Amino acid sequence: MQVAEQQVHERGRGRTPRSPWFVALLGLVVGVPVAVFVLLGGPLTVDVPVLLAVLCTAIVAERLNVHVEFRRQSFHSSASELAFVLALVELGGAWTAVTRAAAVALVLSTQRLPAAKVVFNAAVAVIEAGVAVAVLAVLPAGDVTEPRSWVSYLLAIFAANVVSAVLVAGAITLAQGYPGRAIWVGILVPLVVVGPVAVLIGLAILLLLHVTVWAWLIMTPLAAALVLLHRRFAAVTQESQSLERVYDFARRVEEVQSDEAGTRQIVQAVRELLNAERVALWLPPYLDEGPRLVVVTEDGADWYDGPGDPDDLLRRRAVASADGVIHVAAARADEAERAALARRGVSDLLGAPVTTAAGEPGYLEVCDRRSDLVTFSTSERGALDSMLTHVNAAIRQQQLLTRIRYDADHDRLTGLPNRQRLSAEIDELLSAGSSRVRAGLILASLGTYADVTDTLGHAASDELLLVTAGLLREHAPPRALLARMEREQFAVLLPGLSLAATEQAARRLREAAATRVRVAGLDLEVSLSLGVVATPMHGTDAGVLMQRADVALLAAEESGGVASYHPVLDQQSLRRLQLGTELEQAMADGQITVVFQPVVEAQSNDIVSVETLVRWVHPRYGNVPPEEVIGLAEQIGRIGAVTDHVLDLALARCRRWLDQGIALAVAVNVSARSLAEPDLVDRIRGALERHQVPGELLILELTESSVVDDAVRESSVLDDLHDLGLRLSMDDFGTGYSSLSQLRQLPIDELKIDKSFVLTMATSQGESFIARSIIELAHNLGLCVVAEGVEDEMTRNQLTTMGCDKLQGFLISRPLPEDRLEKWLLARAGVRSAAPGDAHRRLFVRT
Repeated sequence: MQVAEQQVHERGRGRTPRSPWFVALLGLVVGVPVAVFVLLGGPLTVDVPVLLAVLCTAIVAERLNVHVEFRRQSFHSSASELAFVLALVELGGAWTAVTRAAAVALVLSTQRLPAAKVVFNAAVAVIEAGVAVAVLAVLPAGDVTEPRSWVSYLLAIFAANVVSAVLVAGAITLAQGYPGRAIWVGILVPLVVVGPVAVLIGLAILLLLHVTVWAWLIMTPLAAALVLLHRRFAAVTQESQSLERVYDFARRVEEVQSDEAGTRQIVQAVRELLNAERVALWLPPYLDEGPRLVVVTEDGADWYDGPGDPDDLLRRRAVASADGVIHVAAARADEAERAALARRGVSDLLGAPVTTAAGEPGYLEVCDRRSDLVTFSTSERGALDSMLTHVNAAIRQQQLLTRIRYDADHDRLTGLPNRQRLSAEIDELLSAGSSRVRAGLILASLGTYADVTDTLGHAASDELLLVTAGLLREHAPPRALLARMEREQFAVLLPGLSLAATEQAARRLREAAATRVRVAGLDLEVSLSLGVVATPMHGTDAGVLMQRADVALLAAEESGGVASYHPVLDQQSLRRLQLGTELEQAMADGQITVVFQPVVEAQSNDIVSVETLVRWVHPRYGNVPPEEVIGLAEQIGRIGAVTDHVLDLALARCRRWLDQGIALAVAVNVSARSLAEPDLVDRIRGALERHQVPGELLILELTESSVVDDAVRESSVLDDLHDLGLRLSMDDFGTGYSSLSQLRQLPIDELKIDKSFVLTMATSQGESFIARSIIELAHNLGLCVVAEGVEDEMTRNQLTTMGCDKLQGFLISRPLPEDRLEKWLLARAGVRSAAPGDAHRRLFVRT
């Protein structure tokens, strides 16, 4: 029983690796004197046929071995002791040394081991012979038929094997450092178990041959049987080792971490358990991770050419293989395969596909055994095939955990980082630099999101969010981190930018994103409001920056543009928060009321209607502007409740006039957000029925932008409202984007010329021309025209001359609360008798 190989590239425990020739020369230093001692101590004459027979036996015995690997060391137990004892008995010590050294050198050379290893092992064989001769000199052996001789030969060969084991262990320690106790199992088990059995078999053969030379007829089949049993034992041993490796691998993989270090642990485990020079694992892109190549090599390199190339021949062949693991060896490779092996600088390769959660297969390759005696065999292919099951499970588990972590800090719809991830990125950015590190944060709100959701549903609003995210990705600065916060809000983190640069970036971003996009078959406008903050002036941690960005965004939504944070906005934000929480109770307590502004016919001065306008007198903040009330109600989702409240107050007033026999219509403003509410028509119908007011005495005033919105035009809400008998008025006409063709398609009854055109009519010929054009356009379409903002007689006369139908403004009356309106009517209005067929009287303004 003996060894092969000491070459190693790893560092042992605290020792520097020695050259293989250094170890070989040490073997010669001991072996040459031993050889001289043996040669001089015995006769050199020999029976040539017997010599050749023993030499052949020694060669066959050396080739029949069982391999036990430890890193680069490949130990083998063989039946060489059988030939050893035959040589000692039949040839003597000198020729025993010669035959053993020749057999070892010949067998190891045919296995293409390095010359240094052949020299060392041949020297060890000579030393073994010398030790055996020395022991037999102390314990003389007589005739082979004597039991005392058997004991002498057993002890001599056992002593030789012990010395051989010590020399091998010393060579290993010199080559790579002390390998630990595990190596002794591979050396001592064959020494104690296999060696003595082989000696006894050799002695039995000699005894039979001494009885009769015809014993070879019996020994030949027995020897063949022993060879077969030995081979089977070797196969079972290797299978057992493979199973043990797979079991050990499965246990190790179960304990690996779920991060990139865990992937490297898996690759390292494959390398160690297959005793390979290098192992590479390529994984395809997954979520926000790019493709990864994890390499573990003998020399610590983290990359080599080949496995990361999707066009590599061996990788493509392995991934496409239906048989699992492929094996490519230089000795049997074709030209293309040899080129692929040469590209890697290896001679033996196992390749296999890896199943991943990404759908695209990964690739695992194992290159070159660290042992020169054993290349990849069927056993290693089977072991790798079994390991793949555990590799696949581990990779999928890691990617599942990656998906869970990804989902925790990313928005599922857009794939952008979410608020949590943005907060972590901000804190990491600020903690990585000095206290003066600069960064800007933009918080953007998509103005049309709620309208699209209410009108077209969540699928359409999700599509709008995706389009908006794409626009922001396209136009955000290169280093920006884009995130989706919640609902319609996005954020843009701009490392290194000052407040001024962030404001400039926000304005560019808003201009670039202000476009019309196709969503759900409709052309919708993307309109962003942006709040801006910057560090360090607005805060030095994520929580403060994001809270102040929210405050700035509220200010931006009010102004419809870009706003930067200022401490004064905190009070405004607190005010809005309190107003929002008190809105519902304010309506119940009567804090939110209405005022009425009369509308008269231009020719007859008859009071034909009153416009109902909302007012909120807050006990702490005083008068809250109407536009703030409406904007706040829209923001907190209570615009429907405010509309119903104003509608009830207006219809109640109209009902009291009807009870007095007076027909006076009431006009109520309806916001674009209200038009998107699916139950608006039913609520208005219910209010008319509840107050017993006919539909023709209710006018709904709609903004021009809401009427021409694609979502509103595509729905039936305007037609359904018109079918209730009420009238629809387009408010603030001339400030939006409506066209003649759109007006013809809508069930509109009247237009209200925006007061911006009316107020300057008396002094501006251009505004006067616009007003005249609107009046003519409306009349050609069969619409009634109302001019609001009439404040002087000259303007009134101009409008009357132009044919304007109705007038509204301070010249007639300011908006008045109900009690003051009654006084105004008593002071300024007269009553006309009911026309024939009309049950109600009409009011007119006395001149």
